[in-house]
Amino acid sequence: MLGLLGPGDSVLLRLEEQLAADVHVRGNRITIKGTAADVAFADHVIRELITLQESGSPVSPDAVNRTVGMLADSAEDDGGGAATRERPSEVLGFNILSRRGRTIRPKTLNQKRYVDAIDEHTVVFGIGPAGTGKTYLAMAKAVQALQAKQVNRIILTRPAVEAGERLGYLPGTLNEKIDPYLRPLYDALHDMLDPESIPRLMAAGTIEVAPLAYMRGRTLNDAFIILDEAQNTTPEQMKMFLTRLGFGSKIVVTGDVTQVDLPGGQKSGLQVVRRILADLDDVAFPALTASDVVRHRLVGDIVNAYDRWDAEHSEPAGLVQDRSRFDSRRSRRDDR
Repeated sequence: MLGLLGPGDSVLLRLEEQLAADVHVRGNRITIKGTAADVAFADHVIRELITLQESGSPVSPDAVNRTVGMLADSAEDDGGGAATRERPSEVLGFNILSRRGRTIRPKTLNQKRYVDAIDEHTVVFGIGPAGTGKTYLAMAKAVQALQAKQVNRIILTRPAVEAGERLGYLPGTLNEKIDPYLRPLYDALHDMLDPESIPRLMAAGTIEVAPLAYMRGRTLNDAFIILDEAQNTTPEQMKMFLTRLGFGSKIVVTGDVTQVDLPGGQKSGLQVVRRILADLDDVAFPALTASDVVRHRLVGDIVNAYDRWDAEHSEPAGLVQDRSRFDSRRSRRDDR
């Protein structure tokens, strides 16, 4: 009961905030009062938390939020379909990787489906907004596959495209200029492996972190390959990367199509690849949304606010094309 209620009754307080029914605890007895529907829902939530605790996973205020959210979504699923297949305790108790007492696990239903897609398919595209765990969970699955000897090496890559900056203005050699763009991948590795072992694994080629341009001309066998920030690839670069796939390998591509930094209005390879590969077997496109953000609560609100603003201020396609032609004619006049 102490574990279920949380330190300082933090879990109980969160239950009282999230549930319409009244929850009372006396000793080892929990009493729920309210309408029949509210009591039934509260009972379902508490039973899921007890199952989660019995599986060895900690029960926290965040677990309450996630459990209530999943069960509420299931209740809204009229057809009794995909949203009701997995229990919150199964999602939140699904362990991917453990190190020094810290366990990496999905925190939302869509994250669990993303992880399952990586297990079940050779090529997976994790597309969603910032903070949804796209890269972090893919990295955890890569380390898990390496430790289980399912692959011989991990290859991590990103396009060296800047969000408004220019590589040439950065100090140092080419590798030193590129290093900041690969830093998020190094940070994730340090969370999942002993920091002392990473230089040794990289020196042996077991782990490789490199810009996307370094992938050209290679065939990657027996490898777990992650392409991060894929929204900043062109369609030609995306094709080049996907055709590096060798025998015994797996590819995970992650990105956010709302954060394209390609210069000159170039089309993103991540924006078109779904239309090209949607009908292929062994290729999956699990969806991640603002509801799957696992950073600060405000991150999800920020993503939703930007989505609403974009929807309200987007221009019809014809108007955008007309404006583009006008800007092109004006540019030619200016050149003359």
